[in-house]
Amino acid sequence: MSILQAIRSFLFYLLLGTSSLLWCTLSFFVAPFMSFRTRYRFINVYWCRCALWLSKVFLGIRYEVKGAENVPDRPCVIQSNHQSTWETFFLSAYFEPLSQVLKRELLFVPFFGWAMAMLRPIAIDRDNPKVALKQVAKKGDELLKDKVWVLIFPEGTRVPYGTIGKFSRSGSALAVNADLPVLPIAHNAGKFWPKGGWLRTPGVITVVIGKPMYAEGSGPRAIAELNDRVQAWNEQTQREMGSLPPGPVAEVPTEQAAV
Repeated sequence: MSILQAIRSFLFYLLLGTSSLLWCTLSFFVAPFMSFRTRYRFINVYWCRCALWLSKVFLGIRYEVKGAENVPDRPCVIQSNHQSTWETFFLSAYFEPLSQVLKRELLFVPFFGWAMAMLRPIAIDRDNPKVALKQVAKKGDELLKDKVWVLIFPEGTRVPYGTIGKFSRSGSALAVNADLPVLPIAHNAGKFWPKGGWLRTPGVITVVIGKPMYAEGSGPRAIAELNDRVQAWNEQTQREMGSLPPGPVAEVPTEQAAV
């Protein structure tokens, strides 16, 4: 990392952390008096847009979206590959209101966790996989009925750029049981925002939104088939972006229990 990159990264994280603390503190006192949708925009959309702006100004990371016309009118289950923190910022700002799976412990973090708790997240106990899966199914179905987007990272955790994790079936199961499609998304954020370390590389992140995918029937077999199609589309799209080698890719073991 060059000295200039180090300085820019330091300023980015300093401003990101400061803005997070100030915004979450303000939200804790103001947001409870807002409707859920207004609260979501106030807490999440505005701050995530701020994070994207800071990453553009200080890190030189911009983005382009392909397939925006594929976004359905009604919220459904979003399934995206997971390589960095960047896509969490982007997806939380692009789709609203949106709920995602997170560790229950995060809700106990002063101000930050308290603000997150007001956004109707699917807070799970990762130490109890069976209970976690039931929580995702139950809470996810309630959110979809209330026309809230549900974001699932089927790999379960962030995986290094150039690899892909095995997709769990929970997102596909949620979509099938709610009689809604899966909206598949692929990106190459990890190329410029790696999973580990502080080094960030200037460049343009490509986000591809695919056409909604519907299950053919119901039950376990339909869920498995839909999940396979979602993963196959994601792999192929990443190959077309140059994120994955052209041949078969060995799947990376990931934390599948939670999501």
